[in-house]
Amino acid sequence: MADAEIIPLGTRGRPGRGSGSSRPSAAARNLAGRANPRGTTATPAIPATEPTTEPPLAGPRLPTQQRAPQRKQHPTRPDHTDASHPAPPTGPPTTSGTTTRDRAPAAGRIPFGDFLGAFSTAAREVFGEGWEPRLAEFLAFLRRRVSGDYQVDEFGFDQEVTDRFFLAAVRPLAEKWFRVEARGVENIPTSGGALVVANHSGTVPLDGLVTGYTINAHTGRHLRPLGADLVFSLPVVSEMARKSGATLACNEDAERLLGNGELVGVWPEGFKGVGKPYSERYKLQRFGRGGFVSAAIRTGVPVVPCSVVGAEEIYPLVGNIPSLARLIGVPYIPITPFFPLLGPLGLVPLPSKWLIEFGEPIRTDSYDEGAADDPMLVFNLTDQVRETIQQTLYTLLMRRRSVFY
Repeated sequence: MADAEIIPLGTRGRPGRGSGSSRPSAAARNLAGRANPRGTTATPAIPATEPTTEPPLAGPRLPTQQRAPQRKQHPTRPDHTDASHPAPPTGPPTTSGTTTRDRAPAAGRIPFGDFLGAFSTAAREVFGEGWEPRLAEFLAFLRRRVSGDYQVDEFGFDQEVTDRFFLAAVRPLAEKWFRVEARGVENIPTSGGALVVANHSGTVPLDGLVTGYTINAHTGRHLRPLGADLVFSLPVVSEMARKSGATLACNEDAERLLGNGELVGVWPEGFKGVGKPYSERYKLQRFGRGGFVSAAIRTGVPVVPCSVVGAEEIYPLVGNIPSLARLIGVPYIPITPFFPLLGPLGLVPLPSKWLIEFGEPIRTDSYDEGAADDPMLVFNLTDQVRETIQQTLYTLLMRRRSVFY
């Protein structure tokens, strides 16, 4: 490349041109001599050992400008690239015998091994020492669900989903929020068919979920609930109810489940018990026509009365909107002290203290084969079960110190 023309700005004389010689001009030597203090030796502007390719400036001396200090030349990075100063290599310097894999990681980057170690330590502190087997089980569960390698019975009951999700979701609600205290669990048969008959209350039927969890926690058996038609007409609730083991409350399904040795749960009060006002709490409603008793007599399974105290206070029902309920197609629209006044916050149940007691089984295997068709026998047995539950409710209310503890 040819030398560029350099014209100094602010000079008094005529601008000059570079001569291309490495020897400083007379004006440059005169300016260098004036810049040094008196009695000292002037330092050459350009060392003899480092020749420069930049041509000297020509022209008269600047009146107010002092000589600028010389920029220190880096031995490996010259300011100007020419034949005497080749350009440095663009890649990173390498050492003989050292590969890229052996180098230390760049600053600010965490090695992958250290990252995995930190993740493992954090998971152990949060989930405990057994987090790796649980993670492996969960991944195996996902693989089975994706591949379809799981079993569902003829009613749609999915035991694996029920154990992993439904019961796990109810567990903190039953143990921490309602603090359920169960009594008479030894009255539940450990094998074979049995019919659990319980009172129904609470505005929202949480008592069925909590009762099923309590039985599973103490006996390991799954309660197969008999639900109303409305439960299986809702889009999302119906699918969840089927997978959790519920089926339609009819004699045919009840007899099939009891005949297969299942533990079946029924709440004969229905929506009349769930939606009764708070002023009528713990007063049992009519138990229907006793269809559950006839199913138990036909299959010869025992009837286990179940009394639940505490569910009446989770959503105290103080009002209802029947016209809106008929328009929507639901049994009732509840009004509680907190709903709909507080909006979604009013849906949080109150943390009442729950007591659940299972009474002594009432045997039905001693009746004749046609006893299920005798209306008087069915009515008397139904009334016996109802009175047992009602008297147990009064006893539990006397034992409970307060609503919330």
